[in-house]
Amino acid sequence: MGTDLLVYLGGLALLDTLSPTIIGVTLFLILTNKKNLTSRLFSYLFTVVLLYFSLGVVMMLGLHYIIETFTNVFQNKVFSWIVFMIGVILFAASFFIPANKKNNIPKPKNQSISSIIFIGITTFLIEAGSAFPYFAAIGLLTTNNIPSYQWLPIIATYNIIMVLPAILIFLGYKLFGRWINSNLVNLHNKISSSSNSALSWIMCIVGLILIFNTLDYL
Repeated sequence: MGTDLLVYLGGLALLDTLSPTIIGVTLFLILTNKKNLTSRLFSYLFTVVLLYFSLGVVMMLGLHYIIETFTNVFQNKVFSWIVFMIGVILFAASFFIPANKKNNIPKPKNQSISSIIFIGITTFLIEAGSAFPYFAAIGLLTTNNIPSYQWLPIIATYNIIMVLPAILIFLGYKLFGRWINSNLVNLHNKISSSSNSALSWIMCIVGLILIFNTLDYL
């Protein structure tokens, strides 16, 4: 596995750290649940990571099976063209994402563990359909024929990186508490009303990564 592939995957993982839903829910829990914050937040993050990891494994196995149905001569070129076209579509579509000031961040009805886990599942359902960096990473791993003993830890690490900002925000709150409370409130309000803007940038960058990574395979 080349260094350039690791750079692409690292860049995609960093893009996924911009998830407005995960950060938004994290900020909501920090601002509203001081008493049971640690157990609730990590229950939420564990649920999200577990579901995304499971999705990644299923996609990797499924794509490998699909590619194996092609002939050996054309399998890489055909799939590379598919990934390239997806990149072009994402790049073009990123310029047509409308602005949206509506708050799309899910909130738990209560602070029970089951409610927090449900919000984790809801986050996965909301984000999975537009998890373009994650899908791109799966596509790159498949295109480069990475063996399972390598892509399993890569996917696990990717998902840990994805929730790292939430963990850092939590640690910052624990360390600095009330000194950054007002900043967290402002950040929460900003994220709640700018999810489509982040999605537009993510689609644009992911599209470019897919395009440039597959040019040599066309």
